[in-house]
Amino acid sequence: MTAPVRRTDATPTAEVRHMKWWGWGVEGVGFRHEDKPGFAPFVQKTIGLDLRAGGLDAERPDVGRLQVPASTAPEWFVALLTDIVGAGNVLVDDLSRVVHTYGKSLRDLVRIRAGEIARSPDVIVYPADETEVRRVVDAAVAADAVVIPFGGGSNIAGSLEPHADETRVVVSLDLGRLDRVLEIDPDSGLARAQAGALGPDLEAALNRDGWTMGHFPDSFTHSTLGGWVATRSSGMQSDKYGDIADIVKGLRVVRAGGVLVVRAVPSASTGPSVREMVVGSEGRLGVITEVTVQVHRLPAKRAIHAYFFQSLDHGLAAMREIAESDVSPSVTRVSDAHETAFSLATSKESKGIRRTAQAGLMAYLRRRGWNLDEMCLSFIGFEGDKAHVKRQKSAVDKIVRRHHGIGVGTGPGALYDQKKFDTPYIRDFLLDRGAAGDVSETAGPWSKLRGIHAAVYEAADRAYERIGRAGWTMSHLSHSYHSGACLYFTFAFVFGDDPLGEYDTVKHAIQQAFVDAGGTISHHHGVGLEHAPWLAEDISPEGVAIMSGLFGAADPGGNFNPRKIVP
Repeated sequence: MTAPVRRTDATPTAEVRHMKWWGWGVEGVGFRHEDKPGFAPFVQKTIGLDLRAGGLDAERPDVGRLQVPASTAPEWFVALLTDIVGAGNVLVDDLSRVVHTYGKSLRDLVRIRAGEIARSPDVIVYPADETEVRRVVDAAVAADAVVIPFGGGSNIAGSLEPHADETRVVVSLDLGRLDRVLEIDPDSGLARAQAGALGPDLEAALNRDGWTMGHFPDSFTHSTLGGWVATRSSGMQSDKYGDIADIVKGLRVVRAGGVLVVRAVPSASTGPSVREMVVGSEGRLGVITEVTVQVHRLPAKRAIHAYFFQSLDHGLAAMREIAESDVSPSVTRVSDAHETAFSLATSKESKGIRRTAQAGLMAYLRRRGWNLDEMCLSFIGFEGDKAHVKRQKSAVDKIVRRHHGIGVGTGPGALYDQKKFDTPYIRDFLLDRGAAGDVSETAGPWSKLRGIHAAVYEAADRAYERIGRAGWTMSHLSHSYHSGACLYFTFAFVFGDDPLGEYDTVKHAIQQAFVDAGGTISHHHGVGLEHAPWLAEDISPEGVAIMSGLFGAADPGGNFNPRKIVP
């Protein structure tokens, strides 16, 4: 037996890193289209936005122009919190409070850029360990304050913002200093880590000892382990490693007067799963401080291969057969024709042999009778030792050929791997130019996926007509399961005179189409405030009643992130 490795090399972060308050990522990083010759014509054609009419680089808005509501935290309460976590770790300045007001949804960014801040947290607290979290929570509950846990701030479902009519003091409890991998148990493949660890830091710490968690959500660069658990996250390689609900084996959650401890055991029959209650609870049951996760040895080989399918129907059928087989890829993704066109438009200009090869491929597909306007791009990933990867790919290639697909190598897959976390920057690029670009995702059984896809397109098109704007919708399948898969939709249009009203019209149409066609209201973004109106249609009124009973009994004072998920 190998003794667990207790990590002592990590040092608590002196200064917690945050994204810029008006957009995604850090200052100085953004999307540019000048090296992508197909992008501007594509945007002009699909939503009528002329990018050649004059460049507009994203500039840092002036925080001084924001009307930030004054903090209502009394001096004695701020002093009490300072005694607990130390000077410099309790902040009430406007910028810190703005950073912690919203997540990073399109709705959040439209409001923050317009200076619409109805309610901000009153005080930001940075505890250094679980003991300090307990003392802060106990002090806040004793003062009947509201506690909203804060990880990376990447949430896009409205899970972070205080309610506009909240009269109590609101504490944003930032877990950024709890960022360490504490222990690795090599015999069990388990790692204990603090909840505030950002994705890249967590993965780097595991990689140093030859391990990976294998969890890579779109928000990976700027989201935390605790945030993944709180919102029931899924990652790009969940086909192999599972969603976060599969990965989490143990938890520590600070509640008023105590700590909930879920021990890391492989399985248990101990009544309704408390672990499952915490996963996806969005801070309503307490503050997650520590998570024990399943980890895996780093694979010897990892490859993402690209394929083209003649149509979405062919691609979906291939993904379903792969899911039913004993093949276990790490990634199964297929874009519909609209998203495939977008992907090709965002590619850099090809030159020389590569350009000739691409032209030759397109000519070959036309000769085979393919309609290139219906062609769908797919990425399938493989991990393991070389022999395993070879066997897996060989089996997948046979399935792909049965569904009239064609492999095009690892070149496009390598590009996908490099750019997989960059999509939010395109959204901000469009927002800088007065256009909406946002996402909604669902999951459904294989038998209903094509119907869901058609229903969403129809609903979105009707919504574009109602707001009088040219709109674009595209989608891809990801996260395949034995019984079904996730469909991830992106929609875009140029704003008119009422940006959020127009956005609501389109977003609501898409969400309603999900439930009407047999899908769920969210596969991995969570509920928050954004998706709560459809919860009863998804899990039934009795399901909402049970969930409300859980939250009410566990937090009778409504101190933990109140009114999220269910009012």
